[in-house]
Order: sequence, then C-alpha cells, then structure tokens
Amino acid sequence: MADLNFNNKKVLVLGWAKSGKAATHRLVELGAQVTVANRDQIEVDADVQALQAAGVTFAANDQADALTDDTDYVVKNPGIHYEQPLLVKAEELEIPILTEVAVALSTFTGRLIVVTGSNGKTTTTTLLGKMLQADPNQGKVVVAGNIGTPVCQVVGDLTTEDTLVLELSSFQLVGIPMIQPDIAVITNVFANHMDFHHTRAAYLAAKIHVTENQRPDQVLILNGQGPDTPVIEQHTAAQVLHFDDQDQQAYAHQTGDDLVLAGQVLMPFADVRLVGQPNLENVLAATAAATVAGAASAGMRTVLENFAGVAHRLEFLFKNNGVAYYNDSKATDIEATQAALSAFDQPVVWLAGGLDRGDDLMRLAPDLKNVRQVIAFGETKNKVVTLAESLNLPVTVVESVEEAAPLATKMAQTGEVVLFSPAAASWDQYPNFEIRGTAYERALKKALNQDGE
Repeated sequence: MADLNFNNKKVLVLGWAKSGKAATHRLVELGAQVTVANRDQIEVDADVQALQAAGVTFAANDQADALTDDTDYVVKNPGIHYEQPLLVKAEELEIPILTEVAVALSTFTGRLIVVTGSNGKTTTTTLLGKMLQADPNQGKVVVAGNIGTPVCQVVGDLTTEDTLVLELSSFQLVGIPMIQPDIAVITNVFANHMDFHHTRAAYLAAKIHVTENQRPDQVLILNGQGPDTPVIEQHTAAQVLHFDDQDQQAYAHQTGDDLVLAGQVLMPFADVRLVGQPNLENVLAATAAATVAGAASAGMRTVLENFAGVAHRLEFLFKNNGVAYYNDSKATDIEATQAALSAFDQPVVWLAGGLDRGDDLMRLAPDLKNVRQVIAFGETKNKVVTLAESLNLPVTVVESVEEAAPLATKMAQTGEVVLFSPAAASWDQYPNFEIRGTAYERALKKALNQDGE
C-alpha cells in the first residue's frame, strides 16, 4: 500500500452508504478529522450521534462547501462518478481521491489476496475463502470487500499473521493509490461498466492496477483463455500462473475427468457440486490461488464437494416435479448469460430481460441451442423477442419477473431447466440484481405453493 497516514488529517467522506459508514468509523479510529457529505439528507440515528460526539461533521445537502483547500483526502463511495462536481474540484486542487479499501489497507500488515474480474469474482472469492478457512494451519482468514463486507469493518482486528481475502471491483481499485497483493487473481475481463469507465481500455487499466505494483516474489493468476491475458502480463513483475480448462500445461487445468493443480490430481470434476462452464473456471481460479496459498488438499476437496454456489449466481434453487430451477440474476451482461446457457444439455425455459444499455442480444443466438421456450420482460423485452423469433423459438412477453416466474412453472416439463439469466442489469425495474433474484425466487415458490424438494 501507498504510505497513507490519516492521523490528524482532514478527510472528506463522500457518500453515506455501507462503505462510507465503515470508512468513517475507521478514519476516526486512525485519528482523522472527518467530514461526511451525502447527496440526500442523512438521518440522525444513534450511529450518527456517536460519530458526531467523536468529532465527525455531517454536511448539509448542499455539498459545495464540504471540500476546502486544506482537505487532505477525499474518500468516496466506489460508485460515485469522477465527473461529480465535488470530485472534479478535488482533482483540480490535487487532493487524493480514495475508496474505503485504501483506508483499510493503509494499516494492514498481513497476507493480502485479491480477486477481481468482470464475472465470477464473488464465487471465486467465496470458494477461496472457504478453502483457506477449512485449513486450521492457515490461521485467521477473513473475506471482505465487494463481496458485501467493507474492509474497514474487519481490518482493525487483523495482525501480521492473518490473511485478508478481498473481492475488489474496478470501482474500488481505481481509488487505491498502490495495491500490492501477495496473490492476485483476475478471473476474466469483458467490456463492463462503460457508463463509469467510458472506454474498455480504462476499464482494463482498472483491473490491471491490481498487479502493476506486485513484486517478483508475489503471484498473479490469470485466465489462460483470456484475450487480455498477454496485455496484462506486460504490466506485472509478479510470477504469472494460468488456470485454463483447455491447456494441460496450465497451473490449474482439467485432465480427462480430473481437476489438476501444479501437476497433482486434486479430485474428479464429477465430485464438484457447482455446475456449468463459468463455475468450472471459477473452481480452477480459486483452487489455483488456494494451492499457492498453501491450503490443505483435503479441505479444498470438502469445500468443492459441498459448496452449492453464491446466491443469484447460477444458483440451484430446487427441483419440483422433475424440473430444476436456477437463479442467475447476477447475469447482467451477455457474457454471463452465455456462460449460464452453456451449463445445460437438457431443454431450457429461459427468462430474460432488463435494463436496455444498448447491447446486441443477437450475440446470444449461438448459445440458445438448448432453449425450448423464452419468456421476455423489462426494457429489453423487444430485443429478446427479436432474438427468439430469429431462431423460431416460442416467446411470451410479460412485464416483470413476478409474472415470468409463475408462467415458467406452467411451461416447464419434467427433465427440463428453468433458467433465470436476464443478460441485462436490473435497474429498469429493481434497485439491484439481488432484489430482482429474490423476487424471482419468491414468485416461483408462491406459484408452486411449496419450498421445493
């Protein structure tokens, strides 16, 4: 990490979401003089009152005066655009703009493992964390970051002997002046978040930032099939290892029916509970990192045999009358849905639609070979209809996930899969993909009048 010292420094925290709250508490612990500015009025609850008593200032809705010439740092919510006027002013004043993770890592001295990428990073991070936690010789292992727990919330209790496993988004990475993980994993890179980064090159640069300061004694794990892998390798001094289901020379790969790591068979892939090509890659990435970190093979096998997946990420929900139901609400781009569709050989009833960000859904045409029925909803419903009709697939249009789910239960037949994989973000109708996925699951269970087998 860069040499960040917050003691007696004036810090403006921009955004009072989960990360902003965690950063504020940690900054107070580190001796900073903190001002918090938020777009909306901040409710004065017990937490705010305690922070006010500790010297924290909460700015009014008008943030124009929240940033001053003597502000030392701005710590922003990762999702706030750099074009926001207050941040533009900070850049003009050459005030460093950080994210909450930078605050957390400023004092962390233990082993740091970071997972980033466009798709699969939450599943990979979760698997990796569980594998390390299953080994009693690993000591204390904490999983945090974009996976849901702010790093500032956990880092204060960690020592040099502990391991921090972080999932980091591109938004978080661009706000860390220098990060130097002992092990870094980049699962894949697609053209995501163009509304934030504007260009694919800027997005890729954000991902590369995780490794550009690594030392030769540290490790970078990359997707051997990733088109950007050669470019990423040019920006690192770390030892590079590949996970690759097609290259039997890769550090983590598949030989026949077996999962092989560093030349040693770990287990048959048939014993891995997760399904589908994307999860195959996630398993390879996670086990590669776990092996480098020294995790015990027995614990890795136990995790892989029992881990059923992260909620909303090609998550198996239940079977009912011989129909398997999956929730892949996190599939907010075409690549994620392509990966989900590739997971099944049986006939599929596919539910798709959401925010229209201008994506060409016709790119999905080759991936629909096992789809028998399509149900379209949301802003992109007309695009989904056009795609289905181009392949002579029956398609039904509804308004929402809550209408699509019960319809799917009526259409699906024994031996088939109902796959909710929208290929679009949720923001046209739902605040986030989690709420959308939960709405789908609730609607299914209501329609079936049971919790599943």
